[in-house]
Amino acid sequence: MNKMEKALYELTEMDDLAARSSPIHGLCPMAKLLSTIAYIAVVVSFHKYELSALVPMLLWPVLLFQLSGIPVRTCFYKLRIVLPLVMAVGLFNPFFDRAPMLALGGVAVSGGVVSMLTLMLKGVLCLMASFLLMATTPIDHLCAALRRLHVPGMLVTLLLLTYRYVGVMTEELAVMTEAYHLRAPGQKGIHVSAWGSFLGQLLLRSMDRAEELYNSMQLRGYHEHFHYADIKPCTPRDAVYTLCCIALFLLLRLVDAASLLGGLFVR
Repeated sequence: MNKMEKALYELTEMDDLAARSSPIHGLCPMAKLLSTIAYIAVVVSFHKYELSALVPMLLWPVLLFQLSGIPVRTCFYKLRIVLPLVMAVGLFNPFFDRAPMLALGGVAVSGGVVSMLTLMLKGVLCLMASFLLMATTPIDHLCAALRRLHVPGMLVTLLLLTYRYVGVMTEELAVMTEAYHLRAPGQKGIHVSAWGSFLGQLLLRSMDRAEELYNSMQLRGYHEHFHYADIKPCTPRDAVYTLCCIALFLLLRLVDAASLLGGLFVR
């Protein structure tokens, strides 16, 4: 299995994860979307030095991973390309903020190190919440929930088509890559001298394929308005789930649970 085939397999695997059955999968897409938005907003609102107060926010995604039956390692494997970029956020903070902030075992820790770890943890938590939303909600249902929140239809349609047809472009890229390797056996990758023509051919093939897809959509009744999937209405259970999640987020935001637990253990 080459790289392109692996990419296509991972795209279809996300749809397989969203099609599973679990208490989290069975919730209304609107409830999952609102709770995820609230979680990300609360996580981002933490101050750059509130590392200990941010740690308890791990409780929600870890609990949802257990209830949905999705292993945590699957999340980090799927996000292996994005995680290094997120971890690089604030990497230079220790060089700009060198003032000692606390001491651990006699070793002074600067405020830059604390802010760097806080930013990294924020990025990881937001990625985990976003992954859980995508892994437990089909893309059609998610787009329908976005439209109910009055997100512009053009943006929602763009999101849906990009998700659906990125696999088509990957297939075209796989065909071109295989054809290139047949003409240059034993060569690793694509030579620099062929990058320009390769990208040009990919653009032309993508435009032709996009025109065919658009004509097919028009033949099926598409006229600037996409018919999204009909999602089930929210039930009292969904409302209770959303309110409980928001209440938990606000509680963890207003109360430093880590300090309280630390004080109990010290006593």
